[in-house]
Amino acid sequence: MTFSRITGLGYYVPANVVTNDDLKQWMDTSDEWIRERTGIRERRYFEYGKDTNYSMAAEASRQALDRAGLQPGDIDVIVYATITPDYFFPGSAFLMQRELGMEGKPVIDIREQCSGFVYALSIADQFIKSGMYRSALVIGSEIQSSWIDKSTAGRSTAVIFGDGAGAAVLVASEDAGHRILSTHLHADGRFAEELYVKEPGSSRAGRPVSHEMLEEGGYNVYMNGNAVFKHAIARFGEVIIEALHANGLKPEDIDLLVPHQANIRISEYVRQQLQLPETKVVNNIERFGNTTAASIPIALAEAWEAGRVKEGGLVCLAAFGSGFTWASALIRW
Repeated sequence: MTFSRITGLGYYVPANVVTNDDLKQWMDTSDEWIRERTGIRERRYFEYGKDTNYSMAAEASRQALDRAGLQPGDIDVIVYATITPDYFFPGSAFLMQRELGMEGKPVIDIREQCSGFVYALSIADQFIKSGMYRSALVIGSEIQSSWIDKSTAGRSTAVIFGDGAGAAVLVASEDAGHRILSTHLHADGRFAEELYVKEPGSSRAGRPVSHEMLEEGGYNVYMNGNAVFKHAIARFGEVIIEALHANGLKPEDIDLLVPHQANIRISEYVRQQLQLPETKVVNNIERFGNTTAASIPIALAEAWEAGRVKEGGLVCLAAFGSGFTWASALIRW
C-alpha cells in the first residue's frame, strides 16, 4: 500500500510585531483585556510592498522543501488554503506557483477558513494514497491585518488576527509506521452567519463594492462569540476522539496535540477535556495570534524545530472555524 508522509515543514511570519499596547493607537483596548479573553500578547502584520499572501507562502514552502531535500520541480501538486487571497481571482496558489517556477503543476485553492490546512492536508493525502501523485506541497497562508476593522467597534475580532504562512511537504511512502494515519472532515452550514464576512458577494444588486456596503460594515468580520465558543469546545473534542477511535487509540496515546490557534481558553478547555499535560499541547497564539489557515502549520513547524515532534510519535492536528467547519488529522511521525 502507498501512504503519505510529511518530510518537510516550514513557516514565515512578517517581521512587523504588533503588541497589544500598539493596538491602542486604533482602538480603546488594553493588554490585560486582550490577554484575559484570548491569551494573545502580540501578533505579526505584513509590510505593504514587501509581503504578499503568496510571497509568504513561497518563503514557507522554500523552507519546507529544503528540509525535505526536494526542489520545487519535484512536487506534483499544490494544495493552498487561504481566506485572504491576493486577488479575488485567480487564487494565490497560481501566484505562488509562478514565484517558485513550478509552471504546469496543478494547483488547488480551498476556502475552509481555520480548518483550511487540515482540509488541504486531507486532499493531498488522498491524492498520494490513490497513486495519482507522488508528492504534494500543502500551504496555509493569511494576510488579515489589511481588512480587519481596527476601530473600537471592531476590537472584539480585530485583536485576534495576525498574518503568516506555513507549509508541509508530503511524499509517497510504503512505510506504514511513519505516515498520515487518517483525516476527518466535517461542516455545518446552518451556522454560516455566526462567523463571517458578508461582502463582497456576487449575489448583490449592482457592483460587488459600493460606498453603501462599506458604510453598512459588511466588509468587517461578524462573530457571535458565544456561539462560536460553544461549538468549538464541543467539536474540537469530538473530532479528536473520532480520529483516535478510527485508529484504535486513546487520548493518552497522543504525544503532541497541535490545535488551531483560535483562543487559549478553547485550547485549554480541550486539553483538560482530554486530560493531557500541558507539555503535550502546542500553543503559540501568545506570539502570533490567530492566523486562521496558517496557524496549524506554523505551530507544527515551530514544534518540530524545538524538537517536540519525535520520530514515531503520535501527532494530532485539530481545527474548528467559520462555516462551521471542523477537522482533524492523526499522524504517526
